[in-house]
Amino acid sequence: MDPQTQNTSLQRLQNVERRVVRVLDIAGGVMDELASPSGPKKEFINSHCREFMQSMKDIQVTLREEIKSVCEYRPFEKCDYNARIANEICLQKLEYVLTQLDDLKKTADRYPSSG
Repeated sequence: MDPQTQNTSLQRLQNVERRVVRVLDIAGGVMDELASPSGPKKEFINSHCREFMQSMKDIQVTLREEIKSVCEYRPFEKCDYNARIANEICLQKLEYVLTQLDDLKKTADRYPSSG
């Protein structure tokens, strides 16, 4: 994740944090209204509940997008480390096989051929 994307992501998460605080304020306002001695005002409750639900949906969408973005982040995706290491191991194995074949040839050359 490049620094610009990371800053943007952090800004979106900070906005979500502010919206969560706002949603809690809305919920608290509804609770206060429900506990009102004169009884709750239906229009107040309805408008705040609608705002609460819409805010929750917006928060959920933003968090899903951020989670998806983080899951897609692969810092070593363009790294060829694994391929280089695999090639190095193969090279060492081939060098070992070649030394074994050289030793085998030397051993075979010490004995006279029977044919």
